[in-house]
Amino acid sequence: MSYGTPPPGGGYEPPPGGPYGQQPYGGPPPQHPSATTALILGILSFVLCGPITGIPAYIIGKRAEREIAASNGTMSGDGMAKAGWILGLISMILFGLGLLAFVVFFVMAVAFSSTS
Repeated sequence: MSYGTPPPGGGYEPPPGGPYGQQPYGGPPPQHPSATTALILGILSFVLCGPITGIPAYIIGKRAEREIAASNGTMSGDGMAKAGWILGLISMILFGLGLLAFVVFFVMAVAFSSTS
């Protein structure tokens, strides 16, 4: 066999549908606009550790996640919505624990200063 002759059996046949195969119909589904908002608010609440952006991140993220699930695949962004509400929830929990620790510290400081 030399380099100039095709291999036995007819050689390589391109797949049906053209030289690059069948192109997918359409594109990816559009992203839910509230998913991005929830993620941004969740990141801000986690960095700033506050309920000012944590509560909206949780509410908007949960609502966007429900709407994406109800869209039956016509919308995407469920991972961003979930990350947003989880970050919002974590920041609210951390803020609550910090507030509780502050109150306990303040009560103990008052109790110990009054006994001295």
